[in-house]
This record gives sequence, structure tokens and C-alpha cells, in this order.
Amino acid sequence: MSWIPFKIGQPKKQIVSKTVERDFEREYDKLQKLEDQTKKLHKDMKKSTEADIAMSKAAVKISADLLSNPLCEQDQAFLESMTALDTAMRRMDSFNQEKVNQIQKTVIDPLKKYSGVFPSLNMAVKRREQALQDYKRLQSKVEKYEEKEKTGPIMVKLHQAREELRPVREDFEAKNKQLLDEMPKFYHSRIDYFQPSFEALIRAQVVYFTEMHNIFSELTEQIDQAGLTDEQRERENEAKLAELRALSIVADD
Repeated sequence: MSWIPFKIGQPKKQIVSKTVERDFEREYDKLQKLEDQTKKLHKDMKKSTEADIAMSKAAVKISADLLSNPLCEQDQAFLESMTALDTAMRRMDSFNQEKVNQIQKTVIDPLKKYSGVFPSLNMAVKRREQALQDYKRLQSKVEKYEEKEKTGPIMVKLHQAREELRPVREDFEAKNKQLLDEMPKFYHSRIDYFQPSFEALIRAQVVYFTEMHNIFSELTEQIDQAGLTDEQRERENEAKLAELRALSIVADD
């Protein structure tokens, strides 16, 4: 939300110092950037967990498709390998879901709750701005009567204008002081608020990837009996593919 002052006639008297106004704009600008960053982080965290879920579900689907391959009915070794893979993928999916649930509770939900505070803050700034415009309007009114000839009716109107101005000035000063006091406190509180969430995020990732290391280490022991390197497997596949290409049914016309 951009803070745009209303266009009204400016009183001759400087009712808010440039220093105060500069301090206010600086503190509010920091909170606007914090709001944008919080919303972006919340959105990115949701996208990340959605991608995690999609990844593990896709892995489970692949292993299930491999397990249902007719080759499993003909080759016991292949069946055992695909069964081990399917079990590992389902375990991975289960741990991944636990990780996502933990991140949802400890990171995503707190980010959403934190973002929910900003509308109230922005409304308080709007109320302060409206109070400032009322203050300027009534100050201009007082100044207008002060410049006129001091006749009886003018003095009465001047007195009335000053009486009208007083509570408005006090209201603005109270709102201004409150925001100048509380905006820096709100900004600095972000560290204490978010630190537990980010620590929980790290713990969730550590637990998940520790489990993944265990799962895939076990899977490697079960299916990687030959202990071939990736280069050896590639050469083996190329050799098998060359044999297939030599068959007459796939030969070029």
C-alpha cells in the first residue's frame, strides 16, 4: 500500500516538522517492504511444499507403474527390485508428507498470521493521515480568521475555530506519537517472531533428508547388487540398445 497524502490547502504554520515527517515515512516504508517480503515468502513456501508433494506423489506413481509391468510376472529378480523401489517411494512419500505438515504448522501458518497484522497497521496510518488533513484544514481556518480585522464577529469565529482545532490537534498528535513509538517496535519484533519458524524449517528438512539417506541407502543395498558405476550402466544400456537396433523389425528401410 502506497501512502499518498490528500491534496488540500496548506496552512502557513508548519504543524509537523520535516524531521518528524521524514522519520514517519522512513519507518512506514520499512514496514511496507516487510509486508511485501512476508507475503512473497508465504507464497514461495506454499509453492515449495506443493512442489514437494507433487514430486513424491509422482515418484510413487512411477514405482507403482513399474511394479505393474508385465516383466515383473516373468522375472523374479526384477519383481523384487521393483517391490523394494515401490516400498522406498511410499516411505519417502510418507516422510515427505510429515515434513510438509510440519512446515505448514511452523512456517506457513505463522507467516499467514503475521501478514494478517498489516491491514490494521495500514488502517492506523490512514487514520493518522486523515487526522493530519483535518488538522491542516482547521489550522488554515484559524489562520484565515487571525489575518482578518479583529471585529467582534471575527473574534467569535476565531475563538470557535481554535476550540474546534484543539481536539483535532490533540487527536493527530496522539495518533502520530503512537505510530512513531510502535512502528519501530513492530519492525524489530520480526526477528523474535520468525526465528522459531526458520529453526523449525531447518529441523524439518534435516529430519527428512536424514530419513531419505537411510531409505535410499537400504534401497541401494537391495537392488544394486552388481555395484556398477553410472558409466558402466550407460555402456551396458548402449550395448543392449545396439542389439535391439540390429533386429530386422527396427532396421531402417
